Amino acid sequence: MRIVIAGGHGQIALRLERLLSARGDEVAGIIRKAEQSDGLRAAGAEPVVLDLESASVEEVAERLRGADAAVFAAGAGPGSGTARKNTVDKGAAVLFADAAVQAGVRRFVIVSSMGADPDHRGDEVFDVYQRAKGEADAYVQGLESLDWTILRPGALTDDAGTGLVRLEAHAGRGPVPRADVAAVLAELLDTPATSGLVLELISGSAPVAVAVKAVAGN
Repeated sequence: MRIVIAGGHGQIALRLERLLSARGDEVAGIIRKAEQSDGLRAAGAEPVVLDLESASVEEVAERLRGADAAVFAAGAGPGSGTARKNTVDKGAAVLFADAAVQAGVRRFVIVSSMGADPDHRGDEVFDVYQRAKGEADAYVQGLESLDWTILRPGALTDDAGTGLVRLEAHAGRGPVPRADVAAVLAELLDTPATSGLVLELISGSAPVAVAVKAVAGN
């Protein structure tokens, strides 16, 4: 498969790129800064320099053409203000989804956040983040030409992955290593039966493959 990942230099994305390239997939990661290219190459991914905050749908679609799947793993990141929560966590996600539609890429996986809700109230940075993520999720859910899956991890950690997770529509609050999030994303890409699902993810007791098959009804 050829898979294009938005936010290709993010911590989850780099882990996912290593997994996908190691199993033989062709991977490209969209990044804002050319100096991030070496990190992607080291992970086995092709760097694609493009700023999703200023690019057009046509420009993004051109980078997506020929892909079998697209993953939105971009985020404004800690320390960013409310404006970038809207331009990245919402705006770039919407742009990337629209570009996937235009490019004819059906399989679309978006990394969201536990508690994302378009009706989330409040004006603090985290409130705006949760609302922006929820609005992006709702937009993607309305695109009938995408086979989308929305993944909402719990509190992210840099602990070593265990390969054991809890993946459900309502998993409850809890932490999860970024390595396990990447492993679940890789499995979701291989499981189109998870299309149309919004899934919460925390650490648990089920092996990743078993957890994904369970939610897919296999």
